[in-house]
Amino acid sequence: MLGSFGSPHEEDQEGPSSSDTHHYPHLHHHHHQIQPPPPPPPRGFATSSIHARQLLISIADLIQRSDFAAAHRLTAILSSNSASPYGDSTERLVHQFTQSLSLRLSATCPPNPFLSHPNIPNPITTPPLPPNNLIDIEPDQNLLHSAYLILNQVTPFIRFGHLTANQAILEAVDGTPSVHIIDFDIMHGFQWPLLMQSLAERYPPPTVRITGTGTNLELLRRTGDHLSKFAHSLGLRFQFHPLLLHCNESDPVTALIAAQIPILPDETLAVNCVLYLHKLLSDRERIGLFLRRIKGMNPRVVTVVEREASHNHPIFLNRVVEAVEHYAAVFESLEATLPPSSKERMDLEVVWFGREIRDIVAAEGSNRRERHEKFPAWEMLLRSSGFSNVALSHFALSQAKLLLRLHYPSEGYQLRNLGDCFVLGWQNRPLFSVSSWR
Repeated sequence: MLGSFGSPHEEDQEGPSSSDTHHYPHLHHHHHQIQPPPPPPPRGFATSSIHARQLLISIADLIQRSDFAAAHRLTAILSSNSASPYGDSTERLVHQFTQSLSLRLSATCPPNPFLSHPNIPNPITTPPLPPNNLIDIEPDQNLLHSAYLILNQVTPFIRFGHLTANQAILEAVDGTPSVHIIDFDIMHGFQWPLLMQSLAERYPPPTVRITGTGTNLELLRRTGDHLSKFAHSLGLRFQFHPLLLHCNESDPVTALIAAQIPILPDETLAVNCVLYLHKLLSDRERIGLFLRRIKGMNPRVVTVVEREASHNHPIFLNRVVEAVEHYAAVFESLEATLPPSSKERMDLEVVWFGREIRDIVAAEGSNRRERHEKFPAWEMLLRSSGFSNVALSHFALSQAKLLLRLHYPSEGYQLRNLGDCFVLGWQNRPLFSVSSWR
């Protein structure tokens, strides 16, 4: 999709009250603060974007072949000459990947000082791993929540998923007196105010109940309070039920069965899975049970938003190849959206996407959580669990195009209707998909 972009628009959507929209910043659009860019860091030699990515893959290949000394040396060279958290998108990408590859190397084979070149700094700056070989890649939860807010505000990824999933839900529950939405990993609940506004405009407006799941009870309660106040300002009959998934008991099937979520006779059920299902892929049997349990609840619609990337491959090298290309496109899109000195950009690259890269590259086995799959894999899994694809509407496509045209550098973002799903990409690289099921 082609368009133009200068800076984020200042169009404020009318909301019921300023206190409600304060909790849902995606209802407003703000200018990003632009500071003079810092001087570029010194570099020993310049590498093209493609060459730098090839070198990252070469390091992964050396690790795959257990040539750890060569991998250490190449990581050090690339880190010293082509990596910077303040540079262009390629240098920032290389910075995140060399850090993650260093973590991988330190977990696999600590550096041998007798094999190191005297003029090459040691790339390993992380402390020794704990005895159980667990890699602590999870940042502070407050930092993570802050990065999520930025992701929602300055990139189209989350908003594209929310907007398209909402339209599928609105069309599926049209004319029903009572709507029950189960939202897995609801976070701050940013998806729902716009849908609640649309439902409140119907006559008569339906009763709305949201069951939100998460691992942080305090966040769930805050989200429920904000949504309840927002619904009250709309005059919408609303209930919120928190469903806590304990961190040490992350099995959603157990939680669902234990909670025995009641579905009232007149309720139309919608199930929302935005960037959630990939977290269950460490156990194929578990995700199969989860999907069949959802199917047994007879939902009118199930919405699925996931990354378009194969980060679940069992072979390390294959994962790295896919991750380098995927995050190269993501970092390029951030470069087109935010200035070099933007703190928001750095927070996204380091806290949010850096965490994902470390998980994909440095973690292994059951410790690896970012197990993204492309749409064909989800299609096969959902169909095998009894679901049928529901085509997304032309109106949903028009809405998504309008979102990109108004608020993002849409000459780089591309939106495609593949029939069974919508795919949002950057410069011909698919990044996110949205689909609807029943």
